[in-house]
Amino acid sequence: MNSARALWPQIILLVVIITVCVFPFYWMVTTSLKTQIVALEAPPVWLFEPTLTNYFEALFEDGVLQTLINSLIIAICTTILSLILGVPAAFALARFEFRGKKDLWFWFITNRMVSPIVLALPFFLIARNLGLLDKHVTLVLIYLTFNLPIVIWIVTDQFRGIPYDLDEAARLEGASQITIMLKICLPLAMPGVAVSAIFSFIFSWNELMYGLILTRTDAKTAPAMAVSFMEGYNLPYGKIMATSTLIVIPVLIFALIASKQLVRGLTMGAVK
Repeated sequence: MNSARALWPQIILLVVIITVCVFPFYWMVTTSLKTQIVALEAPPVWLFEPTLTNYFEALFEDGVLQTLINSLIIAICTTILSLILGVPAAFALARFEFRGKKDLWFWFITNRMVSPIVLALPFFLIARNLGLLDKHVTLVLIYLTFNLPIVIWIVTDQFRGIPYDLDEAARLEGASQITIMLKICLPLAMPGVAVSAIFSFIFSWNELMYGLILTRTDAKTAPAMAVSFMEGYNLPYGKIMATSTLIVIPVLIFALIASKQLVRGLTMGAVK
């Protein structure tokens, strides 16, 4: 009986935390299903007849569908390039000793610590002078500079946790370094690879500042499109929330698919 009573404060606290975290998403989705008049009602209307008008207008009349495609292309390309370049670099940093290794490691980490807004103007001037404004490749390269250090940081730690005895045993069997990395170490480091991939995708998908500064129409991203609805005096709350909901859905799907690897990657190394 006493143990059951002791659990009640924890249950109440858990319910409060869940409510605080979930309520903004609930409000976003319900507002996206309201008309403009219902969305502006005060006090808020909790019971209403839902409508998908905001979604249809945002997707097919305002061009949100194209911006979602742009964001998906940019996020996937950035994530793939980050893994292709970051995983071998992480393996080299974890498995080999060479001159300047500590300096290289410090350089990778400090690149991620630089505030993106500090580099906004230089990136804009470079892109403008090279004729790369409103291009998908511009955002991919810029996002790559921020995602690559994250991949290297996380995956290097995963490779360091793999016993060197496996490498030595593979060498005795005649395996090359590439074979050791791809067939022995990489499968064991997949939780870290998955975590870094999720972080890279989420950052590239949700990034707003560079998408707003460096794009106009052709490469405009979904977050930049959502902000564009806020221009002028009339704020279409339904369209803004519909666009925001569409932005959140791919991230949730991607996280659910990789959730098992995500949990393993975040907890690996916590218990030895």
